[in-house]
Amino acid sequence: MWNFNEVITIEYSHAYIYRIVFDDGLSGEINFQDYPERGPVFKPLQDLDYFRKAFIEGGTIAWPNGADIAPETLYEIIEKNSTSIQR
Repeated sequence: MWNFNEVITIEYSHAYIYRIVFDDGLSGEINFQDYPERGPVFKPLQDLDYFRKAFIEGGTIAWPNGADIAPETLYEIIEKNSTSIQR
């Protein structure tokens, strides 16, 4: 369960995958491959060079055009993918 945790580290892995670490130690890889199809704000992420420009803002992953993903969504994805959970 997400308890207002913030992303403290992002590390590009490969393709459309980032390793995400939360302030409570929860971590895992997330594949963002389908995000460019989720609306116009995510369309620029189709360009892998642009995708790799992600940074942390407001406790979550974000991109220069203002696209971001709610930290609770990231947390839930990592929790569901229990094989990638590390604390």
